[in-house]
Amino acid sequence: MVRHGMPNRVIAQRRGVSVDAVKFHVANALLKLGLERRAELRTWRGVPADSLLRRQGGPAMAVQLGVIGQIARSVSDIQTAVDFYGKVLGLPHLYTFGDLAFFDCGGTRLFLSALEESAGGDPSCLYFKVDDINVAYDELRGRGVEFENAPHLIHKHDDGVEEWMAFFPDPDGHLLAIMAQVPPPE
Repeated sequence: MVRHGMPNRVIAQRRGVSVDAVKFHVANALLKLGLERRAELRTWRGVPADSLLRRQGGPAMAVQLGVIGQIARSVSDIQTAVDFYGKVLGLPHLYTFGDLAFFDCGGTRLFLSALEESAGGDPSCLYFKVDDINVAYDELRGRGVEFENAPHLIHKHDDGVEEWMAFFPDPDGHLLAIMAQVPPPE
């Protein structure tokens, strides 16, 4: 949650713990990783030893942004939104994880997140699929893109597929992301 830019107060609310507990755990993470500041944690590029991303590799090539893989939308109540998008609109429900819900929109994933306050007209986040998130991250940084964080593991699905993302603003400050799905070896 720190890597997504969430403040301690929001993390504490979402996890159902005190702000002091969040501070304690963030401090422990920084210590274990040899980092000095919270901002370094947001850009830490560590990949867990057992991650599928460690095995991904191949010849370096120019990054090619793929189709839009996901669009994020804030909602005031997750269950009401799940009922609307799923039952009313008929979108296939992929899964719900806490106060996050995901639907399939013809191959583009719709990501709904419940916030304590409505985003008030903030634009949706566009997530571009890439084949290799590390290659894309390095190449886009070389082109002057300033990422908010390094590529990091978002979720590991039951079938072993790992979701990796890294976020950056466009010139107007609207959030964009690159995303990669790394399948387990066959």
